[in-house]
Amino acid sequence: MATADTTVNEKEIGDKFKDLIGPTDPAVDRDARERLVTARVGMLLRASFFGNLATRLTLTNADEWCPTAATDGRRFYYNSRFVMMLKPKELEFLFGHEVLHCVYDHFGRRGDRDPRLWNCANDFCVNSDLKKHKVGEFITTVPCLYDYKYDGWSSEEVYDDLYENAEKIDVNDLIDQIIDQHMDPADSGNPQSGDKDGKGGKGPQPLTAEERQQIRDEIKEAMLSAAQASDPSNIPAGVKRLIEQLTEPKMNWRELLAMQLESTIRSDYTFARPNRRGWHMDAVLPGMRNDDMIDIAIAMDMSGSIGDAQGRDFLSEVKGIMESFDQYRIHLFTFDTECYNPQQFNSENLDEITEYELQGGGGTDFDAVFNYLKEEQIEPKRLVVFTDGYPWGSWGDENYCDTVWIIHGDRNPNPPFGTWALYEEDTA
Repeated sequence: MATADTTVNEKEIGDKFKDLIGPTDPAVDRDARERLVTARVGMLLRASFFGNLATRLTLTNADEWCPTAATDGRRFYYNSRFVMMLKPKELEFLFGHEVLHCVYDHFGRRGDRDPRLWNCANDFCVNSDLKKHKVGEFITTVPCLYDYKYDGWSSEEVYDDLYENAEKIDVNDLIDQIIDQHMDPADSGNPQSGDKDGKGGKGPQPLTAEERQQIRDEIKEAMLSAAQASDPSNIPAGVKRLIEQLTEPKMNWRELLAMQLESTIRSDYTFARPNRRGWHMDAVLPGMRNDDMIDIAIAMDMSGSIGDAQGRDFLSEVKGIMESFDQYRIHLFTFDTECYNPQQFNSENLDEITEYELQGGGGTDFDAVFNYLKEEQIEPKRLVVFTDGYPWGSWGDENYCDTVWIIHGDRNPNPPFGTWALYEEDTA
């Protein structure tokens, strides 16, 4: 067994990985825990944001099922033999790695993506953040995923790139470089991993949906507290966006959309057009006199992440908003990497909008939206984009028209221009 000051080469460790799982040696575990505690103290001194979050994870020996390390958001599971292989500063990096898996809620964001490829994408992003902020020392004692081209990318963006290039890369080689076990709290038995799965189904018991949500809430509170006590330069950009989401007032997407459309026209009250909201009260209330037509374009992202039910709900809300105005024109189309099924709606055919055929299913390319508008010489007063918020490339041309983003996938989006709100099905 390697001691704290023994250097073990990569090949040696690779050969030993499969043998790390087994009964706990109390002496080895005692030394491993001491090294882990020392690493957390070092993080508190040198990377306080990560250190504060690392100290809330309970150290839990997992020699019998985990060959490296893992977390469920409350515990830091470790293999004592693996811990003894790493250098002291590499243990700080390992703690930071588990912390960011918690903060970014990687399992909550996976959706129906391939688990193993998603795990690789997460590790690329997490390791990039840790290298950039110099948290501990990048792990070289064992293989560890990193590619500078993914610096600043989201897990979803990295996943799309890996998926598109799966035939050109050795996916199994990437999986072998995942340094920890990626636990799915909803699954029983052993956590997910590449080819380093535990043995015998001795992993933690699955968590209920309520427990998983409680852990998410605990992590959010801990993240906010850690950020308040830390130097802002010590906090990754992705975490800062999360904090902004939690602390900034959120506007209901329906309210935002209605407000944006109303702002495109000059209006005044008039009894010439009574407000229909007063009819049930046997009262005559003034309605709006709109001097200009509402002219909008709606681009619906059909990249595969939106279901027909969401699309119908969104179009139904648009219909309801439009019915409160006299003059309007809606240029509606769907898109992925191209644009499909362009149609126009107004007061004569608005009832048909909820039966609109949603087409698409590929990737997400916002440039396709703006290129289409330019080619067709469509210059709307507002462009409304209903999207998951994960473009392959840019977000499009910010100078072409005023844009409103209704985002239903990325819970921590950061559109570089326009106004936006999160799509919430339960915020009627």
